[in-house]
Amino acid sequence: MNDTIVSYLAQAPGYSLAVSKISEILGFDATGLVTFLVFGIAVFIVVNVMALVGGLGTYAERKISADIQMRQGPNRVGPYGLLQFLADGVKMITKEDVTPRDADKTLFFVAPLLALVGVFMSLAVIPFSSGFTLTSLNIGVFYLLGVSSLVGVAIFVGGYASNSKWSMLGGMRGASQIISYEVPVTLSILAVVLMAGGLSFGTITEAQGGLPHQWFILHNPFSFIAFFVLFVGALAEANRAPFDLPEAESELVSGYHTEFTGMRFAFFALAEYIEVFVLCGVCAALFLGGYNVPFGLGSGDFIIKNFPAVHPMIAKQIGNVLQLKVFVLKTLALYYVVIWIRWTLPRLRVDHLMTLCWKYMTPIAIFNLVGIAIWIYAFEGKSMLTLMASALSAMAGSGGGH
Repeated sequence: MNDTIVSYLAQAPGYSLAVSKISEILGFDATGLVTFLVFGIAVFIVVNVMALVGGLGTYAERKISADIQMRQGPNRVGPYGLLQFLADGVKMITKEDVTPRDADKTLFFVAPLLALVGVFMSLAVIPFSSGFTLTSLNIGVFYLLGVSSLVGVAIFVGGYASNSKWSMLGGMRGASQIISYEVPVTLSILAVVLMAGGLSFGTITEAQGGLPHQWFILHNPFSFIAFFVLFVGALAEANRAPFDLPEAESELVSGYHTEFTGMRFAFFALAEYIEVFVLCGVCAALFLGGYNVPFGLGSGDFIIKNFPAVHPMIAKQIGNVLQLKVFVLKTLALYYVVIWIRWTLPRLRVDHLMTLCWKYMTPIAIFNLVGIAIWIYAFEGKSMLTLMASALSAMAGSGGGH
């Protein structure tokens, strides 16, 4: 796997020549400038695509919920109501921007931006494909856990800055909920780190394969449970139902963003839907094989070997496109489940939410972590399906001998 998208593009035949030509024109070594521009373009593309994903997330939410409740959902703006999220965007832009008289104006302005910054910073280490990762940090897991916490800070700051008791309660709920559920989430991610032997998302993804029996979710019984602990914890981290206590409109009149209007409210909503996509992508990368394509079809070497007429660079591009499609499909499948859960399960009470975290999920996560460590030591890192296949093969061999 390439460390960054720049190192991937640097393998292109004309890249070095282009950098040399630019350096000649400018009169100095332009390698750093070109690298900066490539990163800037890549970040621009990712941010805008994620903004589109966030907008389409609101459309998917309405359509899936309507399907579950046997309704039509959006069907007026554009074909099948597909442009409804654009109409919502126009509405948000044109709405009056109101700041409460007694609010802390600086924090009130910063809170929605902080939520978006935390989510967008998380995208830096998401492995969309082997050639399209903004940066593959060797401590990518720790980086993700750190920057994703900014969303929790933004929720608390938004509630505090509003100078409203309902918003403050929503902010306090959000802070306590996110801080609490980070414990089982972190322990579940560390379980994957034990199996992969590295903190980089690239290392973790490459340690898996393209077929389900090669994924970490089926590596051993403890990792199977760890996936569900992580997924449930991710729902709580993103304030999604049945853990949407920070914005329980039936109790808090919309909660921490009650006083936010127009685009400030839109930033909070956009951050939530992008965060759901990021968390689903993280779950897919950690437990579901990430961008790995079945039978090695996403490998450029596989394409070159089986289709010699294809240029090596084109073969790599084809492989990356396949990997990107596989990763996005896995992520969207989990995204669908997140929305499905929202319209299936009732909201938890706040004391039940904390009880679930501290009395059940955290002990289970610790048990899984210890169990995986013992499994790796006892079975030399082999998965349970590999062990079962070896046992069946040995039994068949002994039976044939008789």
